[in-house]
Amino acid sequence: MAVYVGAWIVLLALCVHSGAGQMVQMDSVKSGFVGATVELKCIFVNSNPPVKISQVTWQKLTNGTKQNLAIANPALGISVLAPFKERVSFKQDLKKTPSLEDTTIVFSNLRLSDDAAYICEYTTFPAGNRENMVNLSVFARPRTSLALTSSTIVARASSRKTTVATCISANGKPTSVIKWDTLLKGEFDFKETTNANGTVTVRSNYMVIPSSKMHKMKLTCIVRYRNEHITDSVVLNVQYEPEVTIEGFDGNWYLNRQDVKLTCNANANPPVTVYQWKLLNGSMPTNVEVKNNSLFFKGPVTYEQAGAYVCEATNNIGRRTGSVEVNITEFPSIPTTRSTNIEAEPHKTGLVIGSVAGGLALLVLLAVLLFVYLRHRQRIFKGDYNTKKHVFGNGYSKAGGVPAHPPLPKNLQYTEDSDDEKKPAQVIGQGGFEGRERDFDGETEDLKRPYFTVDEGESRDYDERTLAFQYDAEAEIADDMISQTDGSVISKKEWYV
Repeated sequence: MAVYVGAWIVLLALCVHSGAGQMVQMDSVKSGFVGATVELKCIFVNSNPPVKISQVTWQKLTNGTKQNLAIANPALGISVLAPFKERVSFKQDLKKTPSLEDTTIVFSNLRLSDDAAYICEYTTFPAGNRENMVNLSVFARPRTSLALTSSTIVARASSRKTTVATCISANGKPTSVIKWDTLLKGEFDFKETTNANGTVTVRSNYMVIPSSKMHKMKLTCIVRYRNEHITDSVVLNVQYEPEVTIEGFDGNWYLNRQDVKLTCNANANPPVTVYQWKLLNGSMPTNVEVKNNSLFFKGPVTYEQAGAYVCEATNNIGRRTGSVEVNITEFPSIPTTRSTNIEAEPHKTGLVIGSVAGGLALLVLLAVLLFVYLRHRQRIFKGDYNTKKHVFGNGYSKAGGVPAHPPLPKNLQYTEDSDDEKKPAQVIGQGGFEGRERDFDGETEDLKRPYFTVDEGESRDYDERTLAFQYDAEAEIADDMISQTDGSVISKKEWYV
């Protein structure tokens, strides 16, 4: 009994060892587009010594259900089942390779229904079954299109937002993405629809408020599908009413000017068919000739041609007007323009700037000198107390010196000061002299009567000093002396210092 059990264990071990080296090699993922051809690899790796392959079966796995696709048997041959019989075949000629180690199949004319998982199963003896699986993805390239909603788009003053173009990516798998590329300002929307076969259709509309500026503008739709970019473009054809302007009046129409005209320009789609001219609050001048969209004024300009001219342009969409006010002057106006090209003449600019700076410096210097001069004159003529005053006398009194002059009378009378040199009234002295006058000789008196200088600061100490002034009852102010507003006198030499 023990011998029998041992033999069974050995046999089981040999079987396990012999099956351990067997495997089925396949790609994990494969893909292809609808209508294309794809290979699904299946290779059996046998052990040494090899096992016997009894049969190979290809199966389609859909929603957990297996469906036989093709069978290869060494004794019975190969068999491809419907509905794959016309589109599936074995890559190798199994009649020449009966070992069935390579059973790769070729899928042609792929359909969306072929998108599924496929199993390749090997039946061997005595190892048993070995299998592997591949996932097949079938893609559908979308059909893209871009079209205008209308061959012509009409723009009116009352236009509302409208769809001008539609971009479609139909029956695509996987889902595509739509983008717009344009200078045209507008809005767009997207709508996705899943079809019964698993594809998706994407639709996008581009909406704008039509205007004349959109005419001939380019609108591009970009469809992104996997790693591809599919583009398509259209050009807008916008019809609009005329946009009218009048040219020809330059603001300088004067009497007797020759060869003047007004031209009515209209931007319109379709083109203008009719132009009409009129003069507001009056009738056209007699010397005006109308030709198409222009008014020609024959002969010299007159006041009769003044007024508001209106041009009306009409096309199939509508009519619009433009106007201009014409003024007539007696004489032509000569515009005066002044331009300075600083960059072209930098040396002249530097010269001008330097001249201006020098002139300003000279003016400042002259102003300072004038201020100093006037200030000096003002201080002297107003008797500035900083100016030294000459006081006649013999200085401080000393013992044994010349006796001091008798004290001045309490009342001294002076005439009113004037610009001319004036003499003081007669002085009555204590010696009894009255009304006597005496001429001063400048140089002689300077020798006879020495003088000293008294500063403003020194004048504060007069109370503490004894000053002896020499006054003569019959004296008068000399010609070279000038009286001051405080009653003192100075020589003309000191005045003009």
